[in-house]
Amino acid sequence: MDDVERRRAIAARLREARRLSGLSQGQAAQRMNMHRPTVSEIEAGNRRVSAEELSRFATLYEVSTSYLTGESPKAMALDDPRLQLAARELQKLPKESLDKLLQALAAMRSDDEEGG
Repeated sequence: MDDVERRRAIAARLREARRLSGLSQGQAAQRMNMHRPTVSEIEAGNRRVSAEELSRFATLYEVSTSYLTGESPKAMALDDPRLQLAARELQKLPKESLDKLLQALAAMRSDDEEGG
């Protein structure tokens, strides 16, 4: 992976982590003491993010720096903040909706196993 591809991969992870944390670019920028266009440029892969900034983003979004850099394993750890967020959201669903969602997940998993 060359430098541009790596920067774009990190940008995509930063964008995903911000969205999962429920923050807008403006809110993230304010908490990072940056201008919103700076966060936008980072998330677009047009601006490099320093190691210090990456660490601060990880803290803000409650993810690991290894997740942001793409070095974490594909399987999610039980303490992954995204799983915790998903669990909170799932608690709000009616039983029938949860059953449908679980069926869809099972179908996705079997598709992955057949294709992989």
